[in-house]
Amino acid sequence: MSFTLKQARYFVGAAEFGTISRAAVELSVSQSAVTEAIKDLEARLGVRLFERRRRGIELTHDGHVFLRHAKAILTEVSNAQINLSSRESAVSGVLNLGVTSLTAGYVLSDLLSRFRRAQPNIDTRAIEDTGDYLEHLLVGGELDIGIMVVTNLRNHHALHSEILVVSPYRLWLPLGHRLGSKQSIAVEDLAEERLILLDVDEMQAESMRLLDVFVQKPTVAFKTRSVEAVRSLVASGAGVALLPDLVYRPWSLEGERIESRDVSGQLPVVQVGLVWRRGASISSTTRAFISVAQSFHAPRLR
Repeated sequence: MSFTLKQARYFVGAAEFGTISRAAVELSVSQSAVTEAIKDLEARLGVRLFERRRRGIELTHDGHVFLRHAKAILTEVSNAQINLSSRESAVSGVLNLGVTSLTAGYVLSDLLSRFRRAQPNIDTRAIEDTGDYLEHLLVGGELDIGIMVVTNLRNHHALHSEILVVSPYRLWLPLGHRLGSKQSIAVEDLAEERLILLDVDEMQAESMRLLDVFVQKPTVAFKTRSVEAVRSLVASGAGVALLPDLVYRPWSLEGERIESRDVSGQLPVVQVGLVWRRGASISSTTRAFISVAQSFHAPRLR
């Protein structure tokens, strides 16, 4: 029943990107390599990991179970590499880190876990606040570094940023929605839909840009600051949502399935990155954090 790390990596890539073709592009391998890896993996495990759909692939229940294990395995391998490579460059001290609510929920935990394994002697102290206030603290030197949406960064003259994650917007649908069976979905197809809008601090500008792409303004059925509320409302059929792929998860808290689809049109893109004060000397603790973060890819589940 043994399988290789390459097979696990190809499986996770296919699960994350939802199609064999896109996974192959992102992994820089052929489609046949991904297909054969998954086929051999299913044979070795004795279960079906994916259901094949017209628009791509979808994880089975066994696929979701194995995905958690596969991601844990790959994370541990990555952590081992980081620990071994950083052993000679271990530093100590304090790192003052700022995060927004979005990055705290969907980027921080995995990145911080990797950093603590790589640099166990660094005392990391994190605070969560709005993007504007974190910029103020960074400019004032009260924070060493921030993890935030850099698309709306205001103090470009005073702050330097480095992008970690680029997340396009996708459509969230309840299971069985009429748009779920369409070969391609355009912004115009959403004109009659009721929209569930996420209204958290760092997403407000993106929400305004999102509404601007509609020729006919959609009906906003509900505004909320909770991503979990969006998931529950969409899953229950109260409306559809357009949100960054970064925050997509396939199940609501009630255990109802949520589907995700690409939409053609000029939808905004969210960029999450590191931010630190421009021109300031970078401490050894900050430099160590940047080094770990540069090899970071935010986890996503389909």
